[in-house]
Amino acid sequence: MCRVGLVRAAVAGAVAGLAGTVAMDALWYRRYRASGGDSSPLAWEFGGKPASWEEAAAPAKVGKLLLETISGREVPIERAGVITNVMHWGYGKLWGANYGALTGRGEPLPAFPAGLAFGTVVWASDYVVLPLLGIYKPIWEYDRSALRDDLTAHLVYGVGTALAFRAVIRR
Repeated sequence: MCRVGLVRAAVAGAVAGLAGTVAMDALWYRRYRASGGDSSPLAWEFGGKPASWEEAAAPAKVGKLLLETISGREVPIERAGVITNVMHWGYGKLWGANYGALTGRGEPLPAFPAGLAFGTVVWASDYVVLPLLGIYKPIWEYDRSALRDDLTAHLVYGVGTALAFRAVIRR
């Protein structure tokens, strides 16, 4: 792999971030099915309809905060499912673009260790930023199994992104 420009590296990273998000969601879906869930993958991915914002997923809450801050208007709960997906996929793509911009301009990094480090950084940032926004509790208030499940999903995202980035950037 040769050195590439910043824009090309960031675009390749964004594409890779989508692949990493697919890998992460595949793991979450497998866990969902193992725990007795019976929705199809598409219904599971796009079917979230919480009854209140308190029940909404973190990406929806971040999107709600962002939209209400920008527009000054309240976002109805009926928009939570769409907001969840836009934010989730956009977040994966944005982190992937950052990965590409930071790693794609120099000598290639080994994908597996770089992906593990990257996934850990993404996971840790969630437990810094989201409590500050009032969306997550502080990290010490979560049990180990919840943190383990979340960390391993982010490690899959990181490795998936790093492997996809290498494949995309080589083209």
